[in-house]
This record gives sequence, C-alpha cells and structure tokens, in this order.
Amino acid sequence: MSKDQLIVITAGAVGAVVLAPVALSMAGFTAAGITAGSMAASMMSSAAITNGGGVAAGGLVALLQSAGAAGMSATATAGVASVGGAAGALASGALGFLKRLRK
Repeated sequence: MSKDQLIVITAGAVGAVVLAPVALSMAGFTAAGITAGSMAASMMSSAAITNGGGVAAGGLVALLQSAGAAGMSATATAGVASVGGAAGALASGALGFLKRLRK
C-alpha cells in the first residue's frame, strides 16, 4: 500500500467520523429532538405507522435520534470510521485505476 493510498483511506475514515454528526443534524436528528418537517420526522412517522403507533426501541430511528442527541457511542464511531475507510479505499483504488489508464 502506498503512502497516497493510506492518506486517502485515513481521510475517508476521519472525514466520516467528523461529518456524521453534521449529517445527523441536517437530517433532523438533533439534541432538541426530531425536527418537524425533516427527513427524520418522515422516518419517525413511517416507523410509527409500521409499528402500530410507536417507534420501536432499538430501531433505526431510535438509534439515529440517540446519536443525534447524545453523540455516537464508541461502537458507532468505530463502525462509521470503518465505512469511511472502506469508501476511502474504494476511492483510492479508483484513482489508481484511472492513473493506470492514462499511461
């Protein structure tokens, strides 16, 4: 693995961890609760309809709201970093492939 590849993978992992709270907030999962009219509100409504009027504890909406309100747990942070690193690895591979095509 080259130094450039390692940098892109690390940037993907760090970027994902840094941007996850921003993405949660933009989707409507905030410390003050779910923002009215947001994607989070739509997800909550769908989950409530599916579950007979309530949002299931431990479900996706509940987990995202918990992360939006209190921050991500160490496990969630590690998961997000793993996905970001994998995305960085894919980007690094794609860039390498494109460089080889140019030669």
